Amino acid sequence: MLIDFDSIFDNFSRLRVLIIGDVMIDSYLWGDVTRISPEAPVPIVQVKQRDKRLGGAANVALNVQALGATPILCATVGKDSDGQDFLDILAKNNLSADGICLSDSRVTTIKHRILSGHQHLLRVDSEQTNLLSPADSAELWLRIEAILPTVHVVIFEDYDKGVLSEELIQKTIALAQKLDIPTIVDPKLRNFWHYKGATVFKPNLKELKEGLKTDFNPKNLDELKQAITTLKERLSLKQALVTLSERGVYIDAEQESHLIPAHVRAIADVSGAGDTVVSVASLALALGLKPALMAGLANLAGGLVCEHVGVVPIVREELLAEAKANIVL
Repeated sequence: MLIDFDSIFDNFSRLRVLIIGDVMIDSYLWGDVTRISPEAPVPIVQVKQRDKRLGGAANVALNVQALGATPILCATVGKDSDGQDFLDILAKNNLSADGICLSDSRVTTIKHRILSGHQHLLRVDSEQTNLLSPADSAELWLRIEAILPTVHVVIFEDYDKGVLSEELIQKTIALAQKLDIPTIVDPKLRNFWHYKGATVFKPNLKELKEGLKTDFNPKNLDELKQAITTLKERLSLKQALVTLSERGVYIDAEQESHLIPAHVRAIADVSGAGDTVVSVASLALALGLKPALMAGLANLAGGLVCEHVGVVPIVREELLAEAKANIVL
């Protein structure tokens, strides 16, 4: 079947996407290592370049924007210097801060990565992972409640940093169902079983095993299918999209299921690949594309960003060209 990818990608530009979850700053220090410290047996990095980028749910927003759609973030950051940096980077990337709440009681999550060439030497995180206070959560819900009716799809981007709670998740899904707006979830363990009724649930293999508290051989298709069937039944899901790393993705929808192999890539860095997968899948879901096509596009996109160092958004033209060359239904 011939697929008009140009029309599909053009239609991305009419979509508005609500992204709810944990935002953060990805900070990078690049430098050269020429000697070992005399103070301790560790390398000395002579810094050559610094960069701060949007991470977590904010990286999903960048991916959605890169594909031509309009992302709206709903999240909470600290009322601190890193929080101000986050707002500044949002503005620099022409992203709205209408859904961003500031909290006096939290710090803004920032991940400092230290690299020499392509070698990742160290990561230092500053964060809080406790749930939002009732007041902060109530303020965030007001933003969600106001914005949700104006969008075409909702993404839950969960990094277990405390922005998403069971109550907030269920209220959002209930409102989305009432408005017939699809929801897609990129989960972590704490809220794994709180997304009952979501349209699409997108765990990776590790998250699936941890969530089900079981082990199975993912190379055995029957065992994989059984695990996903259990997942769908317990969460009342319409679709499950499981990323299998170098083996590709598996999509299980209401009337069909497909194992879509990964494409051969020169992998530089897997950081942010899951963000890209859920971003592409959300737009395909909003357009009502067939599950196999949604999974195929998301699979291609996740592989493409792994060819770049660091957390970077997908390049629309690259994905379009790859889709035309590789996807046939």
